[in-house]
Amino acid sequence: MKVLGKYCFWMLLLLLHSIANAAEHEEVAKHAIKLHRGKGVAITQRKQWVLDSCRKLSGLLRQKTVVLNKLKNAIRAVEKDASLSDEEKLFQVHTFEIFQKELNESENSVFQAICGLQRALQGDYKDVVNMKESSRQRLEALREAAIKEETEYVELLAAEKHQVEALKNMQHQNKSLSMLDEILEDVRKAADRLEEEIEEHAFDDNKSVKGVNFEAVLRVEEEEANSKQNLTKREVEDDLGLSMLIDSQNNQYILTKPRDATIPRADHHFIKDIVTIGMLSLPCGWLCTTIGLPTMFGYIICGVLLGPSGLNSIKSIVQVETLGEFGVFFTLFLVGLEFSPEKLRKVWKISLQGPCYMTLLMIAFGLLWGHLLQIRPTQSVFISTCLSLSSTPLVSRFLVGSARGEKEAGDLDYSAVLLGMLVMQDVQLGLFIAVMPTLIQAGASTYSSIVMEILQILVLIGQILFSLAAVFLLCLVIKTYLIGPYYRKLHMESKGNKEILILGISAFIFLMLTVTELLDVSMELGCFLAGALISSQGHMVTEEIVSYIEPIRDFLAIIFFASIGLHVFPTFVVYELTILLVLTLSVVIMKFVLAALVLSLLLPKTSQYIKWIVAAGLAQVSEFSFVLGSRARRAGIISREVYLLILSVTTLSLLLAPVLWRAAITKCVPRPDRRSSL
Repeated sequence: MKVLGKYCFWMLLLLLHSIANAAEHEEVAKHAIKLHRGKGVAITQRKQWVLDSCRKLSGLLRQKTVVLNKLKNAIRAVEKDASLSDEEKLFQVHTFEIFQKELNESENSVFQAICGLQRALQGDYKDVVNMKESSRQRLEALREAAIKEETEYVELLAAEKHQVEALKNMQHQNKSLSMLDEILEDVRKAADRLEEEIEEHAFDDNKSVKGVNFEAVLRVEEEEANSKQNLTKREVEDDLGLSMLIDSQNNQYILTKPRDATIPRADHHFIKDIVTIGMLSLPCGWLCTTIGLPTMFGYIICGVLLGPSGLNSIKSIVQVETLGEFGVFFTLFLVGLEFSPEKLRKVWKISLQGPCYMTLLMIAFGLLWGHLLQIRPTQSVFISTCLSLSSTPLVSRFLVGSARGEKEAGDLDYSAVLLGMLVMQDVQLGLFIAVMPTLIQAGASTYSSIVMEILQILVLIGQILFSLAAVFLLCLVIKTYLIGPYYRKLHMESKGNKEILILGISAFIFLMLTVTELLDVSMELGCFLAGALISSQGHMVTEEIVSYIEPIRDFLAIIFFASIGLHVFPTFVVYELTILLVLTLSVVIMKFVLAALVLSLLLPKTSQYIKWIVAAGLAQVSEFSFVLGSRARRAGIISREVYLLILSVTTLSLLLAPVLWRAAITKCVPRPDRRSSL
């Protein structure tokens, strides 16, 4: 059989010559037989097999040419036939054209197989790179063939639709329609026009765009669709819009925009995920409250139990994380409500200088350890910057709703200092995300181009500083001229209807978020500034807005902390518990010491005692290291192992944060001023 397969491929390879000159078939066959003399069956049998195969294939190609000519004549005859309606002509011509394409594609497939055979024969079976390239080319050919077949199937569906319309028109011509039938017919035509107007030919429009790749995917049908036994095959296919697609890299996709926008759809996987998180968060949060831990750790445990390392029941992970981001937005807005512009003016120097000094010191220590451990400078800078960031949502949960004590004249409020430094770190996060592409290029650059990379980074820093200046100038204008009249008008219109007030405040949050995003500053800063601007309207306004927004924030914060738990892998932590504990304690102690050192230089003497509290609040790693780590891993800055270490150290530091915070509060704050947010 192997010998027979080889002869078949050689016959296809020599097909081009047989088409050009049919008289040379016998000589071509003799040449093929001579190349394989001494193998397989007798020479006469091999000769006869090649001759017969070539003649059959040549006959098929001649038949194909004859059929194509007949199809062209048939199309011209249909177009000239006056007895046919436009729908009937369109249907018949469409059917003929599809058959023409089928014949041409079948012939092209033969020649593509010949080219593939030629590449395989010319390659080296010991060369893995060459074999991989051949496999890639075959895969591309299969993908293109699949796309063409899919296009042909869609055209057949369109032809079927035209046929149905033609039959309906014939029936309508043969009988008189009632008034109801005429109305329904008009509605049908209007519906067809509506579908044609709103339908986006996204597939046809994008398949030729540069950078678009054809991929083979699996379509997993929903259980509901499988259980509907009484539906026809076409109805089941139409109902599969929300089924899941899985590519060869195990990425899973769901529908974002249906072809038929007139039918409302819902992502049942996402609904089930949110319902499951909401139900399981209650006992987990209750348990943490009982044993004296913050409820947010119960929500993280909920994410661990439902995530990939647990029951793996969450299907829409990206959607859950996206919804959780709104929890961060509203949390920072409420933080801004308690962080008035007056407090900002008192601590702006410390808030600006402190995080910058800490980040520079962390990078310096990272480069030192990287040099000792022979780690690339690019990787050392990235890891140090990730670890220098602290969690704003976590510390906000410690501070929001806490009691305010009386302070002596000249004393600084540690919550104001801490929040100011955290907001500045969020600005640094936006800066670092903007600089990351240049950092990626620097990792692969030679020494001669390092100067240019440094210049690019300096230009980016200048752009960020300009954007910050523009943001604060805009905030000054809004505070002076706009926020007062806007809130008074909003409050007046919302009497007896709190929905208007909630919507107006949310719209203002999203406006500031959008402005800071457009200016390449972090969205979190925009949410914080929105709260700070509204807090300038007075204590009564702040209390009213907090009472409305806080329940929304609480629910979305549950989703956010549960989404963090989706990226916690207990098995990995257990396997590497010793080294992870050492790394986590080293990072927490280093951040605590550096923060206390920097604050001792920046704080006035009368407020030196708060440096321990602020340092305790900064001595953990931000959850945004998950985002930075994933981007760096995709870009090749860090390896998979380093990425998992960053995730684990971040998780353990967040778990240690409440313990360190409670110890600092107990030791450093007088009893009347202690905060009860834990």
